[in-house]
Amino acid sequence: MILCIDQVIPAELLSRVQSALADAAYRDGRETAGWHARTVKQNEQADGRQPEVIALREELASALQRHPLFQMAARPRHMKPLMFSRYKEGMSYGNHVDDAIMATPQGAMRTDLSFTLFLNDPEGYEGGELLIDSTAGEQTYKLPAGALILYPSSTLHRVEPVTQGERLAAVGWAQSQVREPQQREILFDLDTTRRQEFEANGKTHTFDMLSKSLANLLRMWADV
Repeated sequence: MILCIDQVIPAELLSRVQSALADAAYRDGRETAGWHARTVKQNEQADGRQPEVIALREELASALQRHPLFQMAARPRHMKPLMFSRYKEGMSYGNHVDDAIMATPQGAMRTDLSFTLFLNDPEGYEGGELLIDSTAGEQTYKLPAGALILYPSSTLHRVEPVTQGERLAAVGWAQSQVREPQQREILFDLDTTRRQEFEANGKTHTFDMLSKSLANLLRMWADV
C-alpha cells in the first residue's frame, strides 16, 4: 500500500523547519548510504549532530506519532530518527532499495515502511520527483509542502534529478507492529470503515462488530 497524506504537520512547524534548514550545516548524503547506494546517491543531509536539527526531527517524529492516519497505516513499533535531505540542481538518488535492517539509538530495527515528508512546494524546483517501482509500474510523486508519502521499504525507488531550484524533504523509516503489508492494509481498511460508520451513525452495532474484528485481527498479527 502506498499512501499520500496531506498536511501531516502544522503550518507553523513547517515554517520553522524551513527556516532552520536554510541556516543548517549539511554533509555529503553518501555518508548515510549503504555501500551499493553510495554509487547512485548525490544529495546533502543536514548534520544530525546539530542541536537544532535534533530538536526539529524529534518534534516532527512526535507530530507523526500523533497523526491518526499515519498511525492507522504504519502502526509503528520503532522509528529511525528522521533525516533532512537537500537536493540542489543536478543532484539525484538513483534506483535503490532501503536497507532491511537499520541501526537506531535503541538497537537494530527492521524497516517495513519508508516515508518522505516534502518540505517545500513543488513550484520551488524542477524535477526531483520520487519514483516508486510497484506492481502497477513506475509511479512518480511530487507532493505539496507538509504532505507525506508512506510506502513499503521493499520497493525499488529513486529521486529524479533536480534540474532547477532546490528540493527539501525529511525521510524516515518505521518498523511496524504488523510485519505483513497485506495484513496492515486489511487493518487500515477496517479501521477506516469503522471510523466512517462512527462519524455517520455513532456507536452502532455495526461499529462494535467492526471494532471487535479489528481488535481480534490485531491480536493475531501484532508483533509487540
